[in-house]
Amino acid sequence: MDIIGNGVDIIKNSRINSSLKSKGFLNRIFTKNEIGQGKKLKNKINFYAKRFAAKEAFVKAIGTGFRSEINFNDIEINNRKNGKPYILLSKKLKSFLKKKFKIQKYKVHLSLSDEKDYSIAFVVIDKII
Repeated sequence: MDIIGNGVDIIKNSRINSSLKSKGFLNRIFTKNEIGQGKKLKNKINFYAKRFAAKEAFVKAIGTGFRSEINFNDIEINNRKNGKPYILLSKKLKSFLKKKFKIQKYKVHLSLSDEKDYSIAFVVIDKII
């Protein structure tokens, strides 16, 4: 495997707490599935902060940031049964990656962590040979 990109993002959890009070923030940034998961949790702020950081880290890993062709909702953060986080991409974003990097197969690695005040995400994208 060859690394084709990596990205990291850290966010102050209070920033997400403030944003959650803004009308439309949840639907603009998070998928319906992420919102549904978040509603079930006591610590919603850190949940959403980690996912926000993961989406930012992913677009840094691909070197684009968020642009008109890439939206926050094109990226969904989930957890496996054992708790390990992973990223689901929209069909549009998968197609974009294949064109940008001229690849057919790739793997996205994600690590998330949080403390009282901050959440962080790290993304590595490997080209599968």
